[in-house]
Amino acid sequence: MKLSTRCRYAVRSLVDLALNSNESGGDLVLLKDIAKRQKISVKYLESIFSTLRKAEIIKGVRGAKGGYRLLKDAKAITIYDIIFTMQGFIAPVGCADETCSCDMVEDCVTRNLWNELTESISKTLKKYTLADLVHRHPPGKGMKTVSPALSD
Repeated sequence: MKLSTRCRYAVRSLVDLALNSNESGGDLVLLKDIAKRQKISVKYLESIFSTLRKAEIIKGVRGAKGGYRLLKDAKAITIYDIIFTMQGFIAPVGCADETCSCDMVEDCVTRNLWNELTESISKTLKKYTLADLVHRHPPGKGMKTVSPALSD
């Protein structure tokens, strides 16, 4: 399974957002600052953040003192949540989806393998949260250092 660029950028950008918010998550972070640190175009990041806003993962505030913040604690946002929001069902093959319309779905000798692989991928992505990635981030590597609230 290959994750889309949008998925990878969404995860990186949300780690950046979490790292650059204050302990209460109240500090707003500018999109242009995230784009610069992550080397992503502002226009592309606007598209990604639009999707994340609609999914109620982040909140955008307009105006001179505007920016973005997480709507939930970083510990409550799984990597699965982010990837599912960006690309939908997570499976290495289309027939692992419940809506599979393949003629062989009932007699397929490999379908159980694909379903097991899909479950394993999903379980791993649900195991890790945004906070886990924040804690793994080496200080000074393309983002600000970890804020005190995320380091406990």
